[in-house]
Amino acid sequence: MSLPNAPIERIIRKAGAERVSKEAVEELRDAVEDLGREVSADAVKMAGHAERNTVKEEDVDMATQ
Repeated sequence: MSLPNAPIERIIRKAGAERVSKEAVEELRDAVEDLGREVSADAVKMAGHAERNTVKEEDVDMATQ
């Protein structure tokens, strides 16, 4: 499943870009999805280590440190 392009383009524009190519949006979307999968996998491990089935905010926070 892919993230929608519009929020990704907004991120780039908020960073200061006046114009954004479709390819730039797609590349950032792919990078964000990859990073999200990595952080999610680490957060699941943190929850498992705490003997929980529910991933909590603290797990995601620790996974991003």
